Amino acid sequence: MTCIWDQSGYNGGKSSFQVTAIDKIYGSLKGLKPAQLRQLSSLYRRPFPLNRFLSVEFAERLAAISAELGTGLCVYANRRGQVVRVGVGTPKETQFSPDELPRQGAERLSGLRCVATQLQGNGPTRGELTALALQRLDALIVLEVTVEGHRKASAAPSGFVQKVHIANLVPDPLARWVVSAPLRLNQVADQDFDIFLSDLEDEFGRAIIARDVDSNSERVLLIDCFSTRTTQDQMAEELAELEQLIASAGGEVLKVFYQRRDRPDTSTLIGQGKVEEIALTTQELGANLIVCGRELTPSQSRNLELACGVRVVDRNELILDIFARRARSHEGKLQVELAQLQYLMPRLSGKGESLSRLGGGIGTRGPGETKLETDRRIIRRRIAKLQDDVTSLQAHRARMRSKRQHREIPVFALVGYTNAGKSTLLNTLTDSEAYVADQLFATLDPTTRRLELSTGEAILLTDTVGFIHDLPPQLINAFRATLEEVTEADALLHVIDLSNPAWLSHIQAVQRILESLPIATGPQLLVFNKVDRVSMAVRQFAEQEYPLALFVSAQKRWGFHTLQSALTRWVHSLSDSSLAFGE
Repeated sequence: MTCIWDQSGYNGGKSSFQVTAIDKIYGSLKGLKPAQLRQLSSLYRRPFPLNRFLSVEFAERLAAISAELGTGLCVYANRRGQVVRVGVGTPKETQFSPDELPRQGAERLSGLRCVATQLQGNGPTRGELTALALQRLDALIVLEVTVEGHRKASAAPSGFVQKVHIANLVPDPLARWVVSAPLRLNQVADQDFDIFLSDLEDEFGRAIIARDVDSNSERVLLIDCFSTRTTQDQMAEELAELEQLIASAGGEVLKVFYQRRDRPDTSTLIGQGKVEEIALTTQELGANLIVCGRELTPSQSRNLELACGVRVVDRNELILDIFARRARSHEGKLQVELAQLQYLMPRLSGKGESLSRLGGGIGTRGPGETKLETDRRIIRRRIAKLQDDVTSLQAHRARMRSKRQHREIPVFALVGYTNAGKSTLLNTLTDSEAYVADQLFATLDPTTRRLELSTGEAILLTDTVGFIHDLPPQLINAFRATLEEVTEADALLHVIDLSNPAWLSHIQAVQRILESLPIATGPQLLVFNKVDRVSMAVRQFAEQEYPLALFVSAQKRWGFHTLQSALTRWVHSLSDSSLAFGE
């Protein structure tokens, strides 16, 4: 290995020297002389023992250089005894970036150990221990170096190792790491590193097995970023809904992190300190997924994955995953696949269109089409095919609606926030058996059932996909065939879960989505559901706010007589365009 220096800045004996290849020195090199840089570079070629934490000779040499420079140094070695990084500064200042670290698992460490010197101190600091955890180092060996003598022009100060501390990770989320008592250098040099490492990774392996036995679901950390203007109640409502979404997707929320900022961080959404805290918690709790409550840019998602070492998905991707799990019919699967591809298209990693080799001109000639461009082309073709299929589905649904309209049977569409009880209401009114579950987005495919009113008239009730605030635009576009059932209905039954503390914001969210549809919808009748679960005070407040609304319990069949009477009046007054059902 050789060290190459850039001396092009030489000027009157004052030059700017910089390592430009192979034996690179990391950290702050300001003020270091060429001879000192060569001393640091020589550490790359010093022998490092395979089965020991370090050797006495290596520790003394590192301490001497550190004392001469008057600053802390770090040396990283792999399990083959090779020095792979030399840095000036603390372990936190010289650490590897996440993409430079070797691939590691939950039960394995990174295969690197760090030897760091301290001129003043009493063992590893919090920042150094954080660097140990973020890099999942095999061990952190801290040498306390004492500098003796006076600095003279002709002689460098001498240095020696006074104490040694060994720090390592442990699979205990309450402890994170352990630090040994002060040791003598000879004690550390005599310890068998292989036995220490084998025992430590066995501990991690046993912890992973025990954790997997306890839970088969995905272990999730939930993160979110709120504006400083967001109230505590609003934050609690959003976080609670996100936890419901994660549970609906089959995940288990281990811990929730949130931050209030004037504006999101452009690279990681949240601040760097919070990212480090999340990365540490990911390791401690064995999380295998991070869910973000905000839509992430491709770069934000990539940066968070690099920092934390696990998959990161945002709220839109989470909702798309739930839709994919719930889709049962061919129509549902078709629309979900289209939404997922439209979401994926701009998030393909790489340099985007600049990687294309299809064009002409300088820089475009080469070996042919890249993998990324091939992926883009395949996805574009699939999206075009799915859009044609959805258009055909729209035509099919239009024909079905035409038949119903020809028979002049009024159609009511059940709309509302997800998990408001629309399917339960449909089943109870029509004695049908549509799928019902206490989870978000249990119903994707529209279900139409016939309802005979007490007067003998018949109407059709159509259950539709539930809404949610900030519904991903890809879903609205992909489900346009399904949402046409809403716009083509003669009237809407807007079902609201009165037992949900956020029912007022749910009404507003549904109204925003209905207003965003390309075709205006018919009149609405507000139906407050689950009134058996609320106090009289909550019901009275809702009655004051919405005096024309109906109040029912789909499970206990409360208020059904009033609801049927309202539907009958609407059918009898079908020709009266001035009829209003509420706000």
